[in-house]
Amino acid sequence: MKRILLLALPALIAGHASASTLTTRSFVIDIKVNCEEGNVTCDNVTYVGTSRKSGKRITLRGKTTHGMCADGFTPCQFLGYEFKNGKTSYRVSEDGMLMVVQGNKRVLEEKGEWKW
Repeated sequence: MKRILLLALPALIAGHASASTLTTRSFVIDIKVNCEEGNVTCDNVTYVGTSRKSGKRITLRGKTTHGMCADGFTPCQFLGYEFKNGKTSYRVSEDGMLMVVQGNKRVLEEKGEWKW
């Protein structure tokens, strides 16, 4: 995990609130970042997704995702979160898109609204 000075980079930590909720048509997803405040990246993020239809719930561990700076090493732009469950990936973007991919097949894509 890398630490950098965040004085000039407040937008990077916007997605790092300790907890936030994304509500889509089909799911309510609670995201909790379990890293110390001030970390730009975090490999300890919790996803709790609840089906609005069945009430079934899944809990996953994942990480933050970032676009890289020109040096190819330093994270510059917060993009969202990624969680894995076997061959299934759950991606939650900063703009509220939930995408579920099994292998190479996209099985779900829903736009939602964040509550920070």
